[in-house]
Amino acid sequence: MAAIESFVNDYDEYTNDGLFQRIANDISSKGYSVNPAALHPGLLLEHLAQMNAGKFTQAGIGRDTQHMQNIFVRQDEICWITGESEPGRRWLSWAAELQQFLNRRLFLGLFSFESHFAHYSPGDYYRRHLDAFKGEANRVLSLVVYLNPDWTLDDGGELLLYRDMHDMEGLRITPAAGTVVVFLSEDFPHEVLTAHRDRYSIAGWFRVNTSTAERVDPPL
Repeated sequence: MAAIESFVNDYDEYTNDGLFQRIANDISSKGYSVNPAALHPGLLLEHLAQMNAGKFTQAGIGRDTQHMQNIFVRQDEICWITGESEPGRRWLSWAAELQQFLNRRLFLGLFSFESHFAHYSPGDYYRRHLDAFKGEANRVLSLVVYLNPDWTLDDGGELLLYRDMHDMEGLRITPAAGTVVVFLSEDFPHEVLTAHRDRYSIAGWFRVNTSTAERVDPPL
């Protein structure tokens, strides 16, 4: 995918410029980190024209046997990043570097990572939700990288990150190219407001290992 290839060509620059340290400091102090223009937007400008729409599928909610599509909750489509391509492998390598850095600094015990492209067509949204529920110990840390050049307020599609279950206002984050958002998956409800133009991002989750004798996690 062109978006990943553009992103990872200079990924060492992003670790060296202190992004990982800023993320670690923010997660430690407040549980979330918002980094506008953390990735140079010029690296991402070609991705929209080169995305293969046929690789996207309608997103659903839940995992495994509980997975289902529900257009009242979410209307986006996704393409999982498996590492089968060289750009995909390099993206996952970058995420692994972040995982190791955060484990060293914050002792989070992050064990694995999964991620996908997300595409919101005009009119699409994702209602308020949590990426993980208290006590399930699956997804620990959520990561979003936005891939939208020249995004304006009229384009909608903002991420609303709520500080707790009682927060009704939320922190409004514009999905502009190069913005990186990281937050504790169990602690921050969030939603994507209705997009008014095509909106692209990479969404990922760092997980801990909850495997048992009867169940492998993450699933194969």
